[in-house]
Amino acid sequence: MRVTTKGQVTIPQNIREKLGITPATEIDFIEEKGRVYLVKKKGKNITKRKFNKLRGIATVKMTTDEIMALTRGDK
Repeated sequence: MRVTTKGQVTIPQNIREKLGITPATEIDFIEEKGRVYLVKKKGKNITKRKFNKLRGIATVKMTTDEIMALTRGDK
């Protein structure tokens, strides 16, 4: 793995999947005794969890066109 001129590295996909690292996930680099560890910060990906709680609970039986008309103020 190489470091870019901007100091960036690509976290391998299997590591991202194992740790649940997605775009906008907050991470930290910890240095201990000459080694560097990548650590996922806890509780920083709140937005995704908020929407997951709401998924599938809508009860309105409207078409997309009807919803768009309401949001746009069409009559």
